[in-house]
Amino acid sequence: MFTIKSQSEIEKMKKSGEILYGALQLIKKNTVPGVTTKELDRIAEEYIKKNHATPSFKGYDVGVPGMVPFPGSICASVNEEVVHGIPSLKPLKDGDIISIDVGVHLNGYHADAARTFAVGNINAEAQRLIDETRQSFFEGLKQMVIGNHIRDISEAIQNHVESKGFSVVRDFVGHGIGRDLHEMPDIPNYVTKRRGPRLENGMTIAVEPMVNAGSYSVKVLENRWTVVTTDKSLSAHYENSVAITNDGPVILTRF
Repeated sequence: MFTIKSQSEIEKMKKSGEILYGALQLIKKNTVPGVTTKELDRIAEEYIKKNHATPSFKGYDVGVPGMVPFPGSICASVNEEVVHGIPSLKPLKDGDIISIDVGVHLNGYHADAARTFAVGNINAEAQRLIDETRQSFFEGLKQMVIGNHIRDISEAIQNHVESKGFSVVRDFVGHGIGRDLHEMPDIPNYVTKRRGPRLENGMTIAVEPMVNAGSYSVKVLENRWTVVTTDKSLSAHYENSVAITNDGPVILTRF
């Protein structure tokens, strides 16, 4: 079951989203060849805390026995890494792409968003992957209106991605968001048999297409967090937190 947010709650989420947007812009500025993802993590955490908020991801515990809480303030996923890349001391190289996923918690409410950035000069196909992943979100956004179902969003995203020759990851999906980082309902980026709930005024959701240049098949590395493409093809990620309102969808993490 999902929760309906009041206007005041949505405004609180928007404040979290503003800080998150600022963190992403700062990361984008510093994403250059030679920088480490550990340094990008430090920059993001410092910015979030300076704005009196906390990183949603740091210490996040999924409750699986033997699985350590997430150690970073950001997820930094490079090239064939799809999501949940752990920040490290390995420097980025010219031609890499990197997906940055950030969560911010302020005044009891979360915001969650992701972007994929170019590192230096990337090839045309990598840029096309980034661009079409972003566009697939906005195709889904057109369906985020009261009365539609979750599957309408999923179908719009999948149709766009596959029409461009790419594939949609099946193993991970978007989600509701609010007081908890992950709430109901699930938001698949591909069509399932279930229509999902009808969209209502006050719903808040995090929609996040994860798109691979090759097969949609993925696997989890031994660290039990980082997800990679099984065929080592590039992967891109684009996400925003969105409020469903009587006046249409409102993006809470893009200003």
